[in-house]
Amino acid sequence: MTHYEIRYASHPEDAKSYDTKRLRRDFLIEKLFSPDDVYMVYSMYDRMVVGGAMPVAGPVKLEAIDPLKAPCFLTRRELGIFNVGGAGVVRHGDATYDLDYKEALYLGRGDKDVIFESKDPKRPAKFYFNSTTAHCTYPDRKVTKADADKMHLGSLEGSNARTINRMLVNQVIPTCQLQMGMTELEPGSVWNTMPAHVHSRRMEAYFYFEVPEDQAVCHFMGEVEETRHIWMKGDQGVLSPEWSIHSAAATSNYTFIWGMGGENQDYGDQDFSKITDLK
Repeated sequence: MTHYEIRYASHPEDAKSYDTKRLRRDFLIEKLFSPDDVYMVYSMYDRMVVGGAMPVAGPVKLEAIDPLKAPCFLTRRELGIFNVGGAGVVRHGDATYDLDYKEALYLGRGDKDVIFESKDPKRPAKFYFNSTTAHCTYPDRKVTKADADKMHLGSLEGSNARTINRMLVNQVIPTCQLQMGMTELEPGSVWNTMPAHVHSRRMEAYFYFEVPEDQAVCHFMGEVEETRHIWMKGDQGVLSPEWSIHSAAATSNYTFIWGMGGENQDYGDQDFSKITDLK
């Protein structure tokens, strides 16, 4: 079964007045995985769709939800998929792609169905995906960590030693606007994306996983002069508007997947702020 909701964009001046409940309602994506279901959030931030699929009893189809007004989900869209569960299979038209843990797949625009499957229902695959609008069609391609453009940043002394695996990005594959990657923090490190930054040319979504069940992530958002926070658990996502910083610290090390959509594909197009300027 497919479940979806629409999230509307907010003005930064309005967001300053949001209480905890409103912040969580507008930006946090609490549920992404349930057996044999597909969950999606259709965001008005650059029209990105953030979702998850967990096939168990059988194949699950990625349906064209009503807001798309299209015969197929990918009629006017491109799609990035990461498997964060057991071994799985993605079928796109006549093509079949095996996806193991932490492997990614890019699917280009076109009128082809997308089907998710698990190889072992006792260890189901969990497919996390981002989708953005596309103006042309680029080839499908599976991307593994071995294919990634890697960046090693931070230090254990700064509690932020991490590896950024840039996977579905223009340094590795051609896309229209979607850019996705996976950042892995080393044991003893908890901070990501410091110094904080914004990029007004594109929005972003974060998905946190490999978070122990008894631990939590504190995601920071808002403007530099007036930040906000959202406490999150593993396997949850959060939307980051183009005007907002996006950073986090957790009570354990973790991994997160970032996805961006907008008019600029340049990963380095970031407006940084000093850590000491955060309020």
